[in-house]
Amino acid sequence: MRNLINRVQLIGNLGMDVETKELDNGGKLAKVALATNHYYSKDGEKLQQTDWHNLIAWGSTAKMFSDMCSKGSRVAVQGKLTTRSWENPAGQKQYRTEVVVDEFYIMDQRKDASPF
Repeated sequence: MRNLINRVQLIGNLGMDVETKELDNGGKLAKVALATNHYYSKDGEKLQQTDWHNLIAWGSTAKMFSDMCSKGSRVAVQGKLTTRSWENPAGQKQYRTEVVVDEFYIMDQRKDASPF
């Protein structure tokens, strides 16, 4: 059970192209937003709620993510939640919660792939 501590699994669509940044140490950082949808019924009407999740990936995972994914890609991701904080120029404390992706799976079907 200790492997279940701080694990997140999400399936959704990327809301933007993956942003990448080359780091001073030669590494790579990738950032992107993932939309997940929840459907429910209210007064007989089917409604949709969309939640947005901030994803980041490092190193080879970041490179693969940026090479293989783009806006609209349907992906399954697994990682851990982190929250970072900083002080903005006005002196206010800011927070951002992110999923640090360590594994992902592209769920889009290739248009040129045969069914079998």
